[in-house]
Amino acid sequence: MSITISEAQQRVDEWIKTIGVRYFGELTNMAILTEEVGELARHMARLYGDQSYKDGKKYSDDERKALLGEEMADVLWVLLCLANQTGVDLTAALQQSFEKKTKRDADRHASNEKLK
Repeated sequence: MSITISEAQQRVDEWIKTIGVRYFGELTNMAILTEEVGELARHMARLYGDQSYKDGKKYSDDERKALLGEEMADVLWVLLCLANQTGVDLTAALQQSFEKKTKRDADRHASNEKLK
């Protein structure tokens, strides 16, 4: 299944209005977004960093992808909610971000010795 950012915003909005009853407040969703990013960071620190899971759990590559995908999707979901609530067109915002970064960083990364 392929979905555009715009379609994702629309589908989240439809889900919220038909199944989720209503959006949580913007500040509540901001707190939830922070929580979801923290959950993703926790797994990243244990899967790729120096921390380990308390129970010594080891994940296969497929389990790791599924776990991280679930956490990343949770982050994206709440971000889409916030965009809908605040009237942000994420497709347009992302395009503007590409343009800004391309102009600002045209030579920056290519000339960074740390990246060679």
